[in-house]
Amino acid sequence: MSNNNNTNKPTVASSTVTRDLRDLDRSTGNLYESIVIMSKRANQISNNIKEELHQKLSEFASSNDNLEEVFENREQIEISKHYERLPKPTLVAVQEFLDDKVYFRNPNKE
Repeated sequence: MSNNNNTNKPTVASSTVTRDLRDLDRSTGNLYESIVIMSKRANQISNNIKEELHQKLSEFASSNDNLEEVFENREQIEISKHYERLPKPTLVAVQEFLDDKVYFRNPNKE
């Protein structure tokens, strides 16, 4: 799923896609090394999204945390729905890796 606001972003599948393993190890020569690189990138993406979401939702935090005073905020719900619709970080990381948009290095090979 691509973001309509930015046409430079690659199209990322919104669900699981069958991949050819030979495509995953072409830049590293080792499938397991490629998987580690993609998993580290997925963690970076996940952490960035989580920080961004927490920042936006913190604007709605009230100083009175009383369970009886909980109310629905339409804007807060829309923000949450937006983040739920985003592609999963693992799918984004795999696509970035396949598009050679992930910088990585292995100090053991240098």
